[in-house]
Amino acid sequence: MSGLQIVDLDVHDRPAFDAWHAAYDAAERYGREEVAAVWQLEELRAMMQEPSLRFRYAGWSGLVDGEVVAAGWMRMPLLDNVDRAELAVHVRPEHRRRGHGSAMLAHLERVARESDRSILAGETGYAYDAGPDGVGESGPEFARARGYVLALGDVQRALPLPVADELLARLAAEAAPYHAAYTLRSWMGPVPEELLQGWAEITASLMTEAPTGELDVEPEAASPEAVRAGEAVTAKQGRTKVNTVALTADGELVAYSDLALTEHESDRAYQWGTLVRRDHRGHRLGIAVKVANLRLLQAERPGLGRLITYNAEVNEHMVGVNDLLGFVPVARLGEFQKHL
Repeated sequence: MSGLQIVDLDVHDRPAFDAWHAAYDAAERYGREEVAAVWQLEELRAMMQEPSLRFRYAGWSGLVDGEVVAAGWMRMPLLDNVDRAELAVHVRPEHRRRGHGSAMLAHLERVARESDRSILAGETGYAYDAGPDGVGESGPEFARARGYVLALGDVQRALPLPVADELLARLAAEAAPYHAAYTLRSWMGPVPEELLQGWAEITASLMTEAPTGELDVEPEAASPEAVRAGEAVTAKQGRTKVNTVALTADGELVAYSDLALTEHESDRAYQWGTLVRRDHRGHRLGIAVKVANLRLLQAERPGLGRLITYNAEVNEHMVGVNDLLGFVPVARLGEFQKHL
């Protein structure tokens, strides 16, 4: 028995939230200090405090003698995938091997079951050299021992910035003849109103249009209202979006790429989604929107040192695009799944 006392996290109690985040942060960085990509304190606070149309969030603190030694987190979709719950368990390194992680996970699974969620999902990062399965790594082995299976393997990649203007110009020029019938449009911040519906539709399809491996997922609901609600949270998190889309001659949005900056980290940005609609592939729109977006990023934030992205290892096309840009693998991320 771990002796862990598990209490609901009050997201409006600043000291309690700070202690919860500190446990998460310490666990997530341990052994991965150079490559860890953690949610910053104020980013998580804003996300969990603000009402969401798309998700329900909840957190729990695990205490021993009044000290927060473990953090639990859950996200449950509300508009789609309503049989699914995403879980995360973090234990401070100096308090591991005492059953605290198992106790917290059992609590989260119980909450998920009581919420009529039958598909549980969780992610864990590990060293790139450990290979796709992460055999021997603490995160993957913890998950497997508790009935979770690796459903999709991702690779975390980093791109040193700035990328040479000559390389970006060459890649743009090589792709241009293939998409002469399309228009590229880039901007920072919220989606322009005239693009909102198309943006909602294409970004909602990313979950299933990108490789999903053995994950049991369905497309997200395309909701312009959810897009606007998400933008409001993004602003409160101190984040700024950088976006590029490809449009047909009729103004139809058929490809996009977006990334995020945060005021809480001055040296890096995060690549989010990139997708070309199936019926418009073969025109090198993927490389086109990524290059245009990177050019805007470097023009507006010249002091950044690196761009972080994740790709499914089997996503050969997007991995190839990232290789052209200069991304290098630095770590792995395993997406695990369990059916109740």
